[in-house]
Amino acid sequence: MIAIELMETASSGVAQALHTLASTPLAEPAPKGIDTNSVVSFFASKIAPILLAVLGVIFIGRASRGEISKVLTSSAIAIVGLAFIAGAATLFFVGDYLIKLIFE
Repeated sequence: MIAIELMETASSGVAQALHTLASTPLAEPAPKGIDTNSVVSFFASKIAPILLAVLGVIFIGRASRGEISKVLTSSAIAIVGLAFIAGAATLFFVGDYLIKLIFE
C-alpha cells in the first residue's frame, strides 16, 4: 500500500516536472553573423568625417607654411585612398548582390 502511494507520488512529481519543462519556452537562437550594414554605416557616419577633418587640418597647416607641393602630393594620395575605399565598398555591395542572386 505504501509502495503504491510512493509510486503515485513519484509519478505525479515526474509528470509535473515534465509539464514544467515542456511549457518552458526555448531560448532564442543566437544571431548567425555580424550586422555588416550597421558597421559600414557607423564608419561612414562617424569615423570617416573625423579622418577627413584631420586631413584637412594637416593640409591647411602645410599650405600656410608654403609647402604646396607636399600638400598637393598628400591630397592626391588621400584622393586615391578614398577611391580605393569607395571601390572596396562597391565590391562589398556588388558581391552581396551576386551571392544573393546565385544562392537564393
